[in-house]
Amino acid sequence: MATACKHPRVRIVSRHEDAEYVECLECGEVFDSEEFNDMAIEETASEEDVAEND
Repeated sequence: MATACKHPRVRIVSRHEDAEYVECLECGEVFDSEEFNDMAIEETASEEDVAEND
């Protein structure tokens, strides 16, 4: 089973009006920077949940 990329290194590839798109330098996926921020928030929340359950 493949491990999901956590996108540790990204670069901006395009800016258009209010949107900014980034590319993961590890897996090549391109996504909206807002989506990237949401992923980081979800990951932080998941790590906090795990720490609370220990």
